[in-house]
Amino acid sequence: MSSVRPWRDIVRRKSRQIMVGSVPVGGDAPVTVQTMTNTPTEDARATIDQIRRCEEAGVDIIRVSCPTAEATASLREIVRAANVPIVADIHFHYKRALEAADAGAACLRINPGNIGSEDRVKEVISAARANGCAIRIGVNAGSLEKDLLEKYGEPCPEALVESALDHIRILEDHGFRDYKVAVKASDVFLAVAAYHALADAVDCPLHLGITEAGGLIGGTVKSSIGIGSLLWAGIGDTIRVSLSAEPEEEVRVGYEILKALGIRNRGVRVVSCPSCARQGFDVIRTVQTLEERLQHIRTPMSLSVLGCVVNGPGEARETDIGITGGGQGKHMVYLSGVTDHHVRDEDMVDHIVRLVEAKAAEIEAAAAAEQTLDAAE
Repeated sequence: MSSVRPWRDIVRRKSRQIMVGSVPVGGDAPVTVQTMTNTPTEDARATIDQIRRCEEAGVDIIRVSCPTAEATASLREIVRAANVPIVADIHFHYKRALEAADAGAACLRINPGNIGSEDRVKEVISAARANGCAIRIGVNAGSLEKDLLEKYGEPCPEALVESALDHIRILEDHGFRDYKVAVKASDVFLAVAAYHALADAVDCPLHLGITEAGGLIGGTVKSSIGIGSLLWAGIGDTIRVSLSAEPEEEVRVGYEILKALGIRNRGVRVVSCPSCARQGFDVIRTVQTLEERLQHIRTPMSLSVLGCVVNGPGEARETDIGITGGGQGKHMVYLSGVTDHHVRDEDMVDHIVRLVEAKAAEIEAAAAAEQTLDAAE
């Protein structure tokens, strides 16, 4: 069947599906959004509080670093308190992986470049199997094995993929198939090329990321280019946007990437103009305020905020709610693409928030009614 808008079609790479706790990854499951806590894991209360904020932002899976025995001791309490699966991040000390598996981690993230000998990896596999854990192979350009660096001279796509395939072989040789793989780099070109090559070589789910991407603005741009281009090509089953920012911001950026590609929608998608001298109200400040005040909305919907009538009516026709700047502090409000009423400057933000909340409730009620009808049939 041909698509109505073929230029929007994304043909997703076929991968097998694994479970990370209760969350499916790969296959036809939705692309999931991950982040990582930055609190000391030994401080269970601070870590749980941060996880709560990430859950409110919509995170699907959260990674927690486990560098010490004290950290893995706290992990049991953290796992019990979390409403999403917890991935234990393991580097250097393979025994932390064994402890994390026993503590209830849904997945163990290990780096073949620093986890140690094959015998140690075998022990990790046994612990994962015994506890129902998945494993993520996390290859990173900054910590490639010494022999691969000597072979290739520098981190390159071939080196990252070879590292991943070597580690996959160990898991497969032991009959362990509940794994996903990442081949990350801070260089966008290197990461994207490595992911393309790996996608052709394996059928497991792929975890996407541009590692050490930078601060909120620079890191968002790099991650959007790298992760976005891969998702557009149909590659990727779960993503983590790595920012020098709070983890909740990583979650929000991750969802914005998915929303921009039409892969997954959560909350309000805002269409807004950059503003110019034609604007009938302060577009920049209005959009900032609306984005902050609408963070609690989880229902997918669209809102256009444009400063004047050049593009405002056209954009409003394509969104659930729209506002277009007019003269003398009086602006036009559109509902479901149709002009409906006016609102004045002083009431505008509160009015739009109320309209969005009402629309979200309407959409949720309709979805609930449909589910009830389906169940009755």
